[in-house]
Amino acid sequence: QMDRSKLMEDFFAAFEFLRDHGDSTGRVGCVGFCYGGGVCNALAVAYPDLAASVPFYGRQPSVDDVPQIQAPLLIHYAELDERINAGWEVYDAALREHGKEFSVHFYANVNHGFHNNTTPRYDEEAARLAWDRTLAFFETHLR
Repeated sequence: QMDRSKLMEDFFAAFEFLRDHGDSTGRVGCVGFCYGGGVCNALAVAYPDLAASVPFYGRQPSVDDVPQIQAPLLIHYAELDERINAGWEVYDAALREHGKEFSVHFYANVNHGFHNNTTPRYDEEAARLAWDRTLAFFETHLR
């Protein structure tokens, strides 16, 4: 049995290690897929000094936590991912209400996991476009 709170503590410790490392600029971004997308959202809530967050089809944080988010967000969703997308409208409204910096992309005709090239859900075109956007976002926010 996995202890999810312990796992999240490990992700938080990794962020702090990178941020505080002697060779670091202190500007740390995160990218995560599926569960990792939710981790990116949790990091954005927990760390106001997170420089950029890119969740791919990740679970949204509670709307009560949105005011704590300071990092710019680049959010990737799969159009056919009904489970994750079900939380988008409320999250979108909260992000707008609190004036958060974010952009969102819904990739047409693809499902959750479209970026994972080891599954039948992989979509090369959508994955390439999402990754190009991610790299450009990091270039803007982490340099």
